[in-house]
Amino acid sequence: MRLGIIADPKAESFDYAAGLGLEFLEFCINVGVPASDFVVKLPELKAASERTGVGVGSIGRWGPDRIAKDGSIVEEELQASYALIDACRELGCPVFVCGANYVEELSYFENVRASIAYLEKLLDYGRDRGVRIATYNCHWNSYIVDETAWKLIHGHLPELGIKFDPSHARYNGQDYLREMTDWGHRFLHVHIKGSVIVNGKRFDDPPAGLDQTDWGTFMAILYGVGYQGGLSIEPHSSTWTGELGEQGVKFTVDHMNRLLLRG
Repeated sequence: MRLGIIADPKAESFDYAAGLGLEFLEFCINVGVPASDFVVKLPELKAASERTGVGVGSIGRWGPDRIAKDGSIVEEELQASYALIDACRELGCPVFVCGANYVEELSYFENVRASIAYLEKLLDYGRDRGVRIATYNCHWNSYIVDETAWKLIHGHLPELGIKFDPSHARYNGQDYLREMTDWGHRFLHVHIKGSVIVNGKRFDDPPAGLDQTDWGTFMAILYGVGYQGGLSIEPHSSTWTGELGEQGVKFTVDHMNRLLLRG
């Protein structure tokens, strides 16, 4: 397993990761950001990666509508996904991460069918470019977040992977450890983000290792299912920012390195 961090797509991020002893960066080119804005940065990012030895472990796009009200594919978002898969190939990134929105005007079956049609296109496109596709288990405009959807969609698409973040399962009342044992063989990328629940409600996303997630068991299951992908630290708290946030990132790096059995 490799340890990395989500960061802004700029050359300085590679130096930041290298200074922390991390192996890769993750870039999130989310809804509202044209894929073309990211693509123009590729020469700069590629040069910084080669200079520092820090790779790119994942590129993802969260939040957009990919399926229209009538169940058809939103062509603009399909092309954005294609552009980001091309960017993965250019940067040597192994995984593209996405989701699929739920259309209320359609039945669950129709939503699943539409999502499969979209994801099949990405799988075909990525296969020709050496890039694998994973769906995120975040609820940001996506319903492919639990075993109900995974059984239908991933069950039908054996090449499709999962980007897993235990905080999303915890906040939704799901058993993240059971999901890992049942579906960890399909994980292609993992987010490392703390989560704290008080009185049944989300309180904060502190640094991993300063939260309620059982990171020891979490890692034991990843070892047990033979996971070999990236562990991407996600600073996500409105409390842990500035100098405190930097201390939190360093704490998580040290904590995860111990769990990775590094000296």
